[in-house]
Amino acid sequence: MPESARQTRPPPVRAAKALVRMENVSYSYPRRGARVLNGISLEIAEGEFLAVMGENGAGKTTFCKLFNGCIPHSQGGELSGTVTVDGIVTSDSSLSVLTGRVGMVLDDPETQLFTASVRDEAAFGPENLLMPPEEIEERLALALEITGLSEYADFPPASLSGGQKQRLAIAAALSMANRVLVLDEPTSQLDPSGARELLSLIRRIRERRRMAVIMATHNSEEAAGFADRVCVLKNGSVAACGDPRAVFSDRALLRDNWIRPPDVSVLAHYLDERGEGLPFFPVRMDEARAAVIEWFRNGE
Repeated sequence: MPESARQTRPPPVRAAKALVRMENVSYSYPRRGARVLNGISLEIAEGEFLAVMGENGAGKTTFCKLFNGCIPHSQGGELSGTVTVDGIVTSDSSLSVLTGRVGMVLDDPETQLFTASVRDEAAFGPENLLMPPEEIEERLALALEITGLSEYADFPPASLSGGQKQRLAIAAALSMANRVLVLDEPTSQLDPSGARELLSLIRRIRERRRMAVIMATHNSEEAAGFADRVCVLKNGSVAACGDPRAVFSDRALLRDNWIRPPDVSVLAHYLDERGEGLPFFPVRMDEARAAVIEWFRNGE
C-alpha cells in the first residue's frame, strides 16, 4: 500500500455518536450446538472505520452478517442480545428496512452480480424496494459517480475487471444503503493495484457520505492504513479492540490470533526485542520513517 494512501487516512471519529450498538450478542447457527459469536458488546460511531481481524473460524463473517439482518432473518439460528443500527433493533425489523441503511459486499463479487448491465445492477435494489423512479435515478447516478463507474453504465458486468466488479458491488450497496457499509474480505481476490483502488474508494465514501465502515480482513497493512479501530475476534469473542497501534504493538495478542503485523511494525518488534526500541511504535510507512529518523538522531 503506498505511503500516500496511509497519510491521507481520515482522523479518528470515535467521538461521534454511536451508530451501531451490540449488547451482549451471541449467536449459533441452526443445528449447531456451539456458539459462533459469544457475548460481544461493542459500539461503532457514525463515520468510523472498524477493521475486524482474527484467524479463520474466529467468527468474522458471522459478525458481518449481523448488521443487515441476514442474521437472524435469513439464516435462522439462535441470536441473543441486541444489535441496534441507526436506532433500529435488527431482530425486530424487516430486511427491507435494514437494507436501506446497511449495505453488504462479499469477498467474491461474482456471487452478487447477475443483471445485464452495470446500470441495471446498481438500480436493482432500489427498484425492488419500490422507490420512486426519480429517486432511483438520483441514487443510481450518485452511486456510479462515487465508484467511478458512470462511463461503464451500459457495460455488462462480466466485461469488468475484478476491481471494477467489486466497485460495482459497492455501488449496488450504496444505491440502497446510506448509513453503514459492511465488507467481508473485499480485497482477498484482488491484485495489489485493485486493492489500493478499492480502499481509496472506501476512503472517498467515508469522506462524502459519513458512513460507518465495517471490514473483515486478514491484511494488517489495510487495517493499519485505513481503520480507526481494529477489533480482534477469537472463538467468537472480542479478544481486543483498540486503535491500530495498540493492537499491532501487542506481540502476544498477534501471536495468539495468527495475525501478522504490518511490515513496519515487524521492524519495530525486532528492534524492541533487542532493547533498541524506536521512540514510538509505527504501523504506517510515514510513521516508520519519522520514528527511524528520530531514533538515529537520538543515538548521535
